[in-house]
Amino acid sequence: MKTVGLPALTSTYENYIWVIHDETNAWVIDPGEAPQVLDFLQKNNLNLKAILVTHRHPDHVNGIPDILAENQQALVYGPEKCDLPFIQYPCSENDLIELDSQLIFRVLDTPGHTEDHITFYNDEKLFCGDTLFTGGCGRILGGTTSEFANSILKLRELPDELAFYCPHEYTDSNLKFARLVEPDNQPLIDRIANTEIAYPSTINEAQSSLGMEKNTNPFLRFDTPDLKAKLLDRGATDDPVSLFTTLRNWKDQWDHQN
Repeated sequence: MKTVGLPALTSTYENYIWVIHDETNAWVIDPGEAPQVLDFLQKNNLNLKAILVTHRHPDHVNGIPDILAENQQALVYGPEKCDLPFIQYPCSENDLIELDSQLIFRVLDTPGHTEDHITFYNDEKLFCGDTLFTGGCGRILGGTTSEFANSILKLRELPDELAFYCPHEYTDSNLKFARLVEPDNQPLIDRIANTEIAYPSTINEAQSSLGMEKNTNPFLRFDTPDLKAKLLDRGATDDPVSLFTTLRNWKDQWDHQN
C-alpha cells in the first residue's frame, strides 16, 4: 500500500487529499476537490473503493459528488453526527472499517474543531483531519474547548510510531508559534532546522510521525512543566481544558497579529 498527498485548494486552504492505493484499488480521505483525484485514478488505472470523511467542512467534502459521479461503486464513510447526504456508512468511536484485507481502520470520536469530527487510524497510519496539524491544531469551529482538549489527550495515547497525515500544509507557521512558546525545546529546534516544505507538490510520504508531534507540537504538550507554567502565567488554571483553551487563544491572537 502506498499513500500519496494530492495538493488541493492551493490558493485558499492549502489542503492535501490523501490517497491510499495498491496496484488496483484506491481509497481517498477528505477530498475537498475532485479533478486531481479523478486524474490520479485515471492515470494510475485505479478502482476507487471508498472515501473517508473526517468532518463536514467544505474543504474536506466538496469534491465528493463529482468523484462519485464517475465512481458510483465507491462507498463513503463519515461521522455519525454529520448529516451530509452522500455518507452511506456513519462511523463513531471504536468502529472497525475493513476496507480491504490489508487495510482496516479504527474510528475515534475527536470533536472540538467541529462537533462531528472523527479520526481514522490503524497500526501504521493516523488520519486525524483538522484535530491535529503538523506542529499545531485546528481552530474551534463548532465543537467546544472541553471536547477539543479531550480529543487531543485521546490522540496522545496512540503509539509514537504512527505515520502522521493531516489535510493542511500549515507547518511553517505552526512551528514558528511552537518556537515562540517553547524556545528551548531541542527536538523542536532540530525539527525546524530540518523541515523542508514541498507544497504544492504531490508528496509520497507522511508529513510527520505522532512521536515527532508529541515532542514538538505544543498542542500535545500543554501540560508539560515549562509550557504549563507559561499558560498559568497567562491566566490558565491547573486543568487540561483551561490549559488547552489558553494555548488555543494564544495561537489565535498570534495568528491575528501575523
